[in-house]
Amino acid sequence: MLKPRTFFYAAVTLAAALTLSSCAGGSPASDSTSPSASQATATFNSGDVTFAQMMIPHHEQAVQMSDDLLAKDSINESVIDLATEIKVAQEPEITQLKDWLTAWGEDENGMPGMSGMGGGADGMMSDDDMMALQDASRVEASTLFLEQMTVHHEGAVAMAQLELDDGENAEAQAMAADIVKTQTAEIAVMAELLASL
Repeated sequence: MLKPRTFFYAAVTLAAALTLSSCAGGSPASDSTSPSASQATATFNSGDVTFAQMMIPHHEQAVQMSDDLLAKDSINESVIDLATEIKVAQEPEITQLKDWLTAWGEDENGMPGMSGMGGGADGMMSDDDMMALQDASRVEASTLFLEQMTVHHEGAVAMAQLELDDGENAEAQAMAADIVKTQTAEIAVMAELLASL
């Protein structure tokens, strides 16, 4: 389960591109649903579904990495603040992504085996990477967290850019644009923190 998933990611991207022309539009929402739900089900395509299915485990791993770091003692305060911000930002996005898939009638687990297969273009950490962070302490833990989260964020930005290029749902594209903006800024912050440790 630790082999790189670059081939898998490329295959998923190709599959999304090949099926992009056949949009799976949901029916308009009834008056009893919220405007958000109405917009989410109104228009979507395979690119939106792939984005949601891949970003859920990606965000979940980022939250786990943040939790692992926050559980440690004597961690740099700026790194603690960053890990907290990542956790606070990504937890509600996980909920939103799951809600969209439900509204679209799509399976949340559409990307089997993604979690635990690190080293691919998506920036996911391997089981060994996660264990190294869990076992690290103090400065080593801060450094490792920043290095791993930089790679993780770079993968998320690439995935979000695919959604902007290939997706159709307005809300999913808005989230993707926010991910690109926010995580690109956080990558710059992490570079500064790494240089200061």
